[in-house]
Amino acid sequence: MPKTRWLDDEEQVTWRRFLMASKLLMDRVERDLKRESGLSFAYYDVLARLSEAPGRSMRMADLAAACVFDRSRLSHTIDRLARDGWVRREEAGTDARGQCAVLTAEGVKEVRRAARRHAEQVRELVFDRLSREQQQALSEISAVLATGMADGATLARMGWPDG
Repeated sequence: MPKTRWLDDEEQVTWRRFLMASKLLMDRVERDLKRESGLSFAYYDVLARLSEAPGRSMRMADLAAACVFDRSRLSHTIDRLARDGWVRREEAGTDARGQCAVLTAEGVKEVRRAARRHAEQVRELVFDRLSREQQQALSEISAVLATGMADGATLARMGWPDG
């Protein structure tokens, strides 16, 4: 059995700071989205990704990958959003087994309503607190971490931003 590579004191502090900052950020985003728009972050993420997709439509498998959901979780999420009239399911072209999630006109209104405040919140919580150099470092660190956990094809399917 290989020897355990324990974190040294500095690494432990860095890891805990990263975890706490990540948890605090996502808790705040979730809480504020629910308060301001009634949407969970998961629902907002699905609506936002559909709003940015060509034809406001994505194959369910691609949408699940983009949102980092398993297919069951996405299916339940789409069912809920469909009940609210914000998305609908359609067959995926020539592949009768595949389905697409399509953003409805009501869904467009909902995501636009939530997006304005969400963008401002992200700016306040993250970008306004960081210098341009720190923003660049955050982008580079995030890219290194993500590419260490997923291959290029998976990241592309997830809608990994280039640049």
